[in-house]
Amino acid sequence: MPEGKDNSMQTQPEGANTGEEIRIGVYTCQCGGNISDLLPCSQVAETLENLPGVVVSRTNMAMCSDIGQKMIENDIKENNVNRVVVGACAPALHEATFRNTVARAGLNPYLFYHVGLREQNSWVHKNDPDGAGKKAVQLMMSGIAKVRSLKPLEPIKLRAEKHTLVIGGGIAGLQSALNIARKGIHVTLIEKKPFLGGRMAQLEETFPDNEDARTGLHRITDQVLAHPNITVHTYTQLVDFSGYVGAYHATLEKKPHGVNGPIDLERAAALCPVEVEDEFNYGLTKRKAIYLRYPDCMPSTPAIDWENCTKCGECSREFENISLDDQPETIKLEVGAVVLATGFDLYEPSMGEYGYIEIPEVITLAQLIRLLPSQNNGQPLTFKNREIKNIAFVHCVGSRQLDGINEPQPDGNVNDYCSRVCCTAILHVANDLKNKYPDLNIFDLYEDIRTYGHGHEDFYIQAMSDGVRFLRFTGEELPTIEKAPSDDSIPVIVNVKDTLTWNEELEIPVDLVVLATGIMPAPIKDLQQLLKSPAGADRFMAEVHPKLQPVETAVPGIVLSGTAQGPMNIQETSAAAAAAAAKVSILLGQGSVELDPFVAVVDESRCDGTGACVEVCTYEDAIALETRVVDGKEVTKAVVTPANCSGCGICVSVCPTRAIDVQGWTLDQYYGMLEAIVSELPCEEVPA
Repeated sequence: MPEGKDNSMQTQPEGANTGEEIRIGVYTCQCGGNISDLLPCSQVAETLENLPGVVVSRTNMAMCSDIGQKMIENDIKENNVNRVVVGACAPALHEATFRNTVARAGLNPYLFYHVGLREQNSWVHKNDPDGAGKKAVQLMMSGIAKVRSLKPLEPIKLRAEKHTLVIGGGIAGLQSALNIARKGIHVTLIEKKPFLGGRMAQLEETFPDNEDARTGLHRITDQVLAHPNITVHTYTQLVDFSGYVGAYHATLEKKPHGVNGPIDLERAAALCPVEVEDEFNYGLTKRKAIYLRYPDCMPSTPAIDWENCTKCGECSREFENISLDDQPETIKLEVGAVVLATGFDLYEPSMGEYGYIEIPEVITLAQLIRLLPSQNNGQPLTFKNREIKNIAFVHCVGSRQLDGINEPQPDGNVNDYCSRVCCTAILHVANDLKNKYPDLNIFDLYEDIRTYGHGHEDFYIQAMSDGVRFLRFTGEELPTIEKAPSDDSIPVIVNVKDTLTWNEELEIPVDLVVLATGIMPAPIKDLQQLLKSPAGADRFMAEVHPKLQPVETAVPGIVLSGTAQGPMNIQETSAAAAAAAAKVSILLGQGSVELDPFVAVVDESRCDGTGACVEVCTYEDAIALETRVVDGKEVTKAVVTPANCSGCGICVSVCPTRAIDVQGWTLDQYYGMLEAIVSELPCEEVPA
């Protein structure tokens, strides 16, 4: 018995309380060779079948297969197995699978324990098969010890408000909102800017279908605005958030547009003395403090840019539909789930990076895309009144960065990830340029070409066929961009060591340099703090598991959509938005949600109300002290709100009277597992 264990406080196994005989089924998975190539699974199974309470011990090539699951179901029904232990791959992969298997056979799903033999044993002890075999038996024995004291548990059932808050009015938010609304769930969609559309509105075409971007965007926006289950608030942000899945309380702040009816925007803009860079055109043009994002944007009513408006009153004196004194509106909502569709930012090169800002002829790919619609058909390509005959594209600006080579972000880390869409975006634009300006010389400077999507490789093949010249550099030796001498007819010189020509150092005179800037997460730290939803190492929002729970965050009911969780193209964003909508629809569709019961519980007979558990708990409203009258006396007891509890167990560690435990992971269960691990093996050796 471990030192310090208070035997008087032990909870007796469920079987001991009811007189039920504990009958354990033990299953050692070979995992298609991942486990059995190192571990003697048959011998492990034979060793375990001699342990007290074990009535069945089997092995199978893949316990998660239909055959393996049927084996477990049959044993539960035919051999009266009432506790199950499976040794297999990581619990994160198949714990839910086996819980469902147990439930189908009529057994409480929480009378099951999953041992991770693959990750904890066969994958980490390849040089010690004998030791791995013994460890496998010890791990399985600890699982057997735990299930002896497991009790049937029931999921936590909560009422779920059939209302979803979607944060973000780009294509991801719009698609998610529409799909959720079609399932009969009300949606409130908010966008912090005055207009919908996000980054997609700034594109001319989408690839690989070459569809007009804003036509496709307006098609879905019209459907969203017309749907009776969707309420849209632009110029709106989430400012407060509390509650739990199914019953979240959200407070919104909606800024006034400042324009309350039709006006002559051209006349109002002429009256406005403020002029700022137009973010829609990435600073290539200017706009006024009263503006529309673009002519056909939605909503179609102009808005006041409150950050830059001086409230001089020139426009409001001329137009009665303009009010500069309107105040923000507060909106309170009860929602069951939240979809984060906050989009992305583009990397902003630093001053002088590849000559950016210092050399006027160095622009970004996003700027070029906005520049091209202003060109006159049939006329030469021009920039700053200069004809462009030679153009160079540079890949991976702000992506795939290396420590010591590239400048880090404010958090000290470089953007070492691939932004995924940039290569195809460059090739798409290059092909369009070649089609419109056949005599244009295009140089493509790349580290790697990654045209990963279906049909994207065709853009690469087309570019090569059209004569685009490809030059390859390495991350350690980046190209340099220099301003040409003033008497030179070409304004910019590109220097690159081309690995395709055996590291020949080339000097390329060009009229324009275009930097393909990478995708970065939107700055949403305020939202992350409000929602208590963390970001990953790349600063994008983190999903629970990229394959098993690809759109869920660690906070129940907070779901990710689109580029909030990483770089994606339009098609991938729409698919991810549909996945997020499906998850929310399943979660809220029945009007209630179920959570695992692994939460803290308080034995009030032992609780003396010290409040130590409340002090250490990091989850809002998970545990609190309540005063009540018992036998005529006021007493203070700790009370757990299961919906807010994560089952982390920190409260257990500080309780001086052991009045608190975590269901399914009690201290007594841990003690039993520890005793099993340090006990002698049932036999001296497990044959290899």
